[in-house]
Amino acid sequence: MTGTLLVGIYVFVLAMFVGFEVITKVPPTLHTPLMSGANAISGISIVGALVVAGSGESQLLTVLGVIAVVMATINVVGGFLVTDRMLRMFRRDREGEEGS
Repeated sequence: MTGTLLVGIYVFVLAMFVGFEVITKVPPTLHTPLMSGANAISGISIVGALVVAGSGESQLLTVLGVIAVVMATINVVGGFLVTDRMLRMFRRDREGEEGS
């Protein structure tokens, strides 16, 4: 068990470093499509968390499932807010065009 946990922590730390390096090299024009993809993945996480929370196998799984639903929902909502903010940066100001 200890060896498996150690390998899991090792992989997690390496994934953090690789993820940081990959994300810092993404040009700003690709951030919005990547956020949309991340929101889709978080939506899948919500479905999985709902399945775990509703399984009723144990009280611990139900509590962890509810926590996972809350965290994934916060992630999805935050992702959509950031994506919307980024898309608003690319919109033209329509107020001046109404009179034309």
